[in-house]
Amino acid sequence: MTHVEVRPYAAADRAGLVALFDGAGEGAPGSEVWGHTESLNEVYLTPYLDLEPESAFVAVVDGQLAGYLVGCVDDSRFPSEEERLTAVIKKYRLFRRRESRRFFVRAAWDALVLKVRREPTAGELSDPRWPSHLHIDLLPVARGTGAADGVMNLWFDRLREVGSPGCYLQTSAENTRAVKFFARMGFEKHGDNPVVPGSRHDGKRMHQQTMVWTTD
Repeated sequence: MTHVEVRPYAAADRAGLVALFDGAGEGAPGSEVWGHTESLNEVYLTPYLDLEPESAFVAVVDGQLAGYLVGCVDDSRFPSEEERLTAVIKKYRLFRRRESRRFFVRAAWDALVLKVRREPTAGELSDPRWPSHLHIDLLPVARGTGAADGVMNLWFDRLREVGSPGCYLQTSAENTRAVKFFARMGFEKHGDNPVVPGSRHDGKRMHQQTMVWTTD
């Protein structure tokens, strides 16, 4: 029988979470992004562990780290995704890496085309009704075990504890499994589904889906 534990993050978990980061998103549409694990890690995982470890939670399956949720309770006090991305592009010289350069060039082209067409592009949500946000990733072994529900409920408890009015998350509209899970956890779709510049799934452009949850 599978044993599942969900709990707050501890500093000793850091190396394990960094190690599982690449595999946690495996199989999800667009999960490869610009194809450089270290820099992706420094955008979507380690800043949260460094700056807001009290808003991080882990899932342990049969004694092994198998997933995590990291969050920020106040966007205004956390570096934006654009700031984090700019920093890693410079640090890792991503435009000198073939696979990464291909992604960013494609993203720039998509953004230009959409601007000409006067169509919106994906971006972070800034709304005082939902000042908090999160990222969640689980290894395949943890899926269907209740681990995702567990870390999400710990996050909801955290939001209530700090008095946050609500949170948002952003996934791809093409990731129907994730969308269904978040809906089951009480999130609602917010806004339209703009194109995510650079991202592709089965050769087609991908679309951002923003979802919101209001503290009860």
